[in-house]
This record gives sequence, C-alpha cells and structure tokens, in this order.
Amino acid sequence: MTPSRPACDIFCRVVDNFGDIGVSWRLARQLSHERDLPVRLVVDDLSSFQKLVPGVQVDRREQMVEGVSVLEWREPLLQFLPPADLVIETFGCELPPAYIAEMASNKPAPVWINLEYLSAELWAGEHHLLPSPHPVYPLTKHFFFPGFTPETGGLIRERDVAGANFNQAKNENPHEFKIFLFSYAAAPVDALLAALDRMNAPVRCTIAHVDPAAKVESRRASQGKNALKSATVLEFVSFCPQIAFDDLLAAHDILFVRGEDSLVRAIWAGKPFVWQIYPQAEGAHLVKLQAFLDLYCDGLAPSANLAMRELWRAWNAADSSAIGFAWEAFLAELPNLREHAVRWSSEQLKMPDLASNLLSFYRKTAKI
Repeated sequence: MTPSRPACDIFCRVVDNFGDIGVSWRLARQLSHERDLPVRLVVDDLSSFQKLVPGVQVDRREQMVEGVSVLEWREPLLQFLPPADLVIETFGCELPPAYIAEMASNKPAPVWINLEYLSAELWAGEHHLLPSPHPVYPLTKHFFFPGFTPETGGLIRERDVAGANFNQAKNENPHEFKIFLFSYAAAPVDALLAALDRMNAPVRCTIAHVDPAAKVESRRASQGKNALKSATVLEFVSFCPQIAFDDLLAAHDILFVRGEDSLVRAIWAGKPFVWQIYPQAEGAHLVKLQAFLDLYCDGLAPSANLAMRELWRAWNAADSSAIGFAWEAFLAELPNLREHAVRWSSEQLKMPDLASNLLSFYRKTAKI
C-alpha cells in the first residue's frame, strides 16, 4: 500500500555555481518542515552545499541537517539505499543504476519525478507531466516543470512567504537608496557603479559573492589616489547563508539577481529587479530571458516596459556602453516598476506552490 505521507528522496548534482543545490535544499527543507515528510537529500558536492547551509559538515557521508537526512552521492553507499516512495531527480542528474533497479523491485513502484529547470517558455507548460517509460524496467519517470502559469508546476514558496510577503520590509534608512548586486563574472559591474555615482541621492550597494567584488576592487585601485571618491557606499558580502537571503533582499530597493533560485526570491520580495540569466551556448539563454520578460512585463505601461527590457538586455549582454542610459530610464520608471513588482508577486501567490503540486501529483499517480 502506498502511504499518503510518502518518504522522499531528492537527488542533486551540483553542475555549476549554486542553483542546483539551492533549489534542491529549499524543496527538501519545505517538504520536511511544512509537510512533515521524511526526506533524504543525496548531493555530490558538500562543499558548495555548506556555503548555503553552514551546518553541513563536509567530512560526513551521512548527517542530519535541519531535520533532513543528507547523504553524500557515493555509488557504493547508494547501492544499499532502499528507494523512497517519492523519488525526485533534479535537473536530469540521472539516478544511480543500482537505485533504479531497486525501484523496479518495489511493489508498488515509487513515483519518479524529474524536476526540470525553471522556464517561462510555452513549451514548459506543454511538456509538464509528460511520461517517460524506462527502456528496461517497468518504471515511468514524469517530467515536472516549475513555472509561472497554472499549466506548470509552480514555484517554490514556503508558508511564511505567503504570510509575510517580503515586500512589506522597510528600508532602515529611507533617505538612502539601497541596491543589492548578485551577478555572474561577465556582468558590466563597472558601468553600473559609474551610473550609480551619477545619481543625485546617497547610494549603498551591497555586492554579494566574489567575482563582482574583485572587479570593483580592481576598478577602485585603477582610479588612483587622486581620483574623486565615489559617492556610492559599497558593502561586500562574501556569501550569505540561504536562510538569511530573503531578509537581505527585502532590505534593498532594487535587486540585481542571477540564476533560478535568486530570481524566485526576488519575485517574492516584491521589489523591482534585474535578472542575469545563466549563460548558455549559442545564446540559448536569451530565448528564455525573452520569454520571461514577455510574461513579466505584460500589463506594464509602454515606457516602463521598454525601460525594463533595455536594462535587462544591456546587463545580460554585458553592454557597458548602454548601461548608463538604460539605468537612468529604469530609475525614471521606478514608481511604476515598484507597483508592478508587488502586483506580480501577489498574483503568483494565488497559485499553488511547487511542493503542493508535487504532492498532488504523487497522490494522483499513486491512486491515494
């Protein structure tokens, strides 16, 4: 008999940066804390995981972290791991062959999900929940696409997001303009800082992670001792634990974020934001970026729509020559963009979240 409160295994390989483990950990933690499920998270890079969750011990093959059982992805260990009722393979990481064989021997077989990357493209809704029969075993994997529309699997959203709505957070110094900057190495950070220096208001820019920080230090050094001091106050955050990330976003006025997990948190913050999408070969990421802009900008006034698109284009194309003008146009539309950000966040809050949709699909598939 399939249990209504399933044990859950989540498998994650950290391909690059922290998006894979960031999403996997948020989901694991939510299923454990809010749904009271026994959850195991199997991950191949404990060092990256520890940066997000300092309580992780990199020298432990098995450990409990905030109520979630964490296992290091080591094939010999996984050969003896009994499969859970709900198995989530994140981002096509491919389960260990021995684990799949054990899944096939279970009666009934586990519900097997491949959790895909987040996309606003139309095909994500069209492919959501499509089955993929295993070529050897009597198992079926279903593709689960997170997304922004009812046709998809929704977004990760903890209960306190719906209750608190982070856009209500206040700037401790209302006379100071606060910007949060979290970007990949290619971002035109220098050009943005030059634009910030030209603002007629006190500016504080919090810069997260190492690549932009190194760029900024180099820029400041190249100005020389006799150069005019920047009017922008810079703060550097080497790395912010995931549990504190939402509060950090809520304390700023405009958010520059990168990757999938940070995009979703910026949406819940209800603040104007600029998203740097993870770059892919042959510009495939730009199609995804355009799809999200088309969805997000729907309903914006034409001038605000254009201002947002131009700044996002310049930021993702690393077009330093266009940043200054695009930033000024973005600031001119800030009242409209603020109102739109709150409205869009509120509309997303009305839809079922990813964890709810996953468990609904599990119950339907397991015929509970």
